[in-house]
Amino acid sequence: MHGRATGCLPETHRIRRMTQRFAVHPVTPQPRLVQQTVDLLRRGGLIVYPTDSCYAFGCELAARSAIERIEAIRATDRNHNFTLVCRDLAEIATYARVENWVYRLLRAHTPGPYTFILPATRDVPRRLQNPKRRTIGIRVPDHPVPRAILAQLDTPLMSSTMLLPGDELPLTDAADIYDRLRGRVDLVIDGGNCGVEPTSVIDLTSNHPQVLRTGRGSVKYFV
Repeated sequence: MHGRATGCLPETHRIRRMTQRFAVHPVTPQPRLVQQTVDLLRRGGLIVYPTDSCYAFGCELAARSAIERIEAIRATDRNHNFTLVCRDLAEIATYARVENWVYRLLRAHTPGPYTFILPATRDVPRRLQNPKRRTIGIRVPDHPVPRAILAQLDTPLMSSTMLLPGDELPLTDAADIYDRLRGRVDLVIDGGNCGVEPTSVIDLTSNHPQVLRTGRGSVKYFV
């Protein structure tokens, strides 16, 4: 269990909510629990879920209040870079401009523990894009839980790493996450320990890939 932050969470959005906790099988997620998660997301809910890198916050793309709650919990500013979590390559093309050479790279490395920086399309709200470059982080996770959710949700998730103010590493124990965020999020999905190493971040907005962060995904194909 990681040490707790010394400071308090911001007062903004400090509304106490009922927080559910689901124990979801990390390989064969229970359809009933997946459907309940999807129903909650469609109502604008905020969840914490496991991925192939570490736990993350997630909400629907249009759930502005949930996005603001993530910003408040993580104590970030409006320039915080969110990630758009998609179910497949076809969905990526709706939200990012993908050239042929980029498509080949994405096809070879998705699903997987990578976040790719791409030019955003008009389907991405401007407040979720990088304010200067008009880009968006895109990811297709290789984990049964988010893939099951995305298959039923039929829209991407806005996502942010499960890292709280004052912590050096993302939280990886669902019980600890529940204790820290009870009353602040709507659901914590317990899918077991999924590690603390974040995704590797690859910028694909120029003529050649640029490694912005080395994480769980191998970067040897991008250098």
